[in-house]
Amino acid sequence: MNIKKIGFIGLGLIGGSVAKAIRQYYPDCEILAFDKSKETLALAVQDGTIHTSCSTIDDNFRGCTYIFLCAPISYNTAYLSQLKNFLDPDCILTDVGSVKSSIHEEVISLGLESNFIGGHPMAGSEKSGFVNAKAHLIENAYYILTPAAKVSEEKIQAYRTFVESLKALPIILDHQEHDYITGAISHLPHILAASLVNFVRDHDTQNELMKMLAAGGFKDITRIASSSPVMWQQICLKNKENISQILEEFIEALQNAKKAVDQSSERLLYSMFETSRDYRNSMPESSAGPIKKQFAVYCDIIDEAGGIATIATILASNMVNIKNIGIIHNREFEEGVLRIEFYDGEASAKAAELLKKHRYIVYKV
Repeated sequence: MNIKKIGFIGLGLIGGSVAKAIRQYYPDCEILAFDKSKETLALAVQDGTIHTSCSTIDDNFRGCTYIFLCAPISYNTAYLSQLKNFLDPDCILTDVGSVKSSIHEEVISLGLESNFIGGHPMAGSEKSGFVNAKAHLIENAYYILTPAAKVSEEKIQAYRTFVESLKALPIILDHQEHDYITGAISHLPHILAASLVNFVRDHDTQNELMKMLAAGGFKDITRIASSSPVMWQQICLKNKENISQILEEFIEALQNAKKAVDQSSERLLYSMFETSRDYRNSMPESSAGPIKKQFAVYCDIIDEAGGIATIATILASNMVNIKNIGIIHNREFEEGVLRIEFYDGEASAKAAELLKKHRYIVYKV
């Protein structure tokens, strides 16, 4: 692909990860970026992700094959008008936001439909910022494309091919359909996680026993509550109609669950847990969505000096990198006393086999 120059507006977690992936697969491509943080730009230049740091949106952005809008959603729409005079006819203007309708509306009002293809890499992390960006963050992740009405089929196919070359999985959707889908599978879970954490905080005992005894199940379903408050504030404001409708329907589902409990309905309670289990188990194991799968094994060990060190040595000597390791004090939803987390499924599977060979009892999740 003949891609010589790519511009970025914003270099946070997602923008930085896309830029790093482009640097990995297109080492000769010129990459420039504007970000409000001078420290971020300096770091991106220092580690070789970008060639040119821009203090403003200016003539440097002329001649780009792609320009990525990677700032918070409300800022992206504002930056569109600043970019308008620097767009060549062949340039593909895109974004990485999790809400699409608002930016599509602004694109229409500015007459930029022939250039714009919305983009949403369904990847992320509880951590934010360029320092946590990784080239492989979008690898094997769904990457939704929402083309404007007047963009050419040639541009759409070029962008699809480009996304595939970064090892992501492109899917083309209408922007309104995108916002409803992500409202249910991404925005709602973040609101529920934040609400559940706040509920436990507000109802905890005086000596914070709930906080101390929180089991792995609670921590797993609330992990995403550690995400950026600014980003999720903006998402809720920009996708409020869909989120409000989805919340209303979900509140009705919770009321039905409460009714089943109040009535001691064995049939309704069993059906609720059975259908959710079956549907959850039917979902693919691959981590292609916005809430990334954790790769972990649980292991039974005897509480003795050097027990964890022995396991760590076994794995390290076989070139298996550990992301996190620790004793599980509340095993209400866990099997095994030691939890070992890895960066990918291959490392997790290899670790399980190695530990089994050394006669450890291992549980995979």
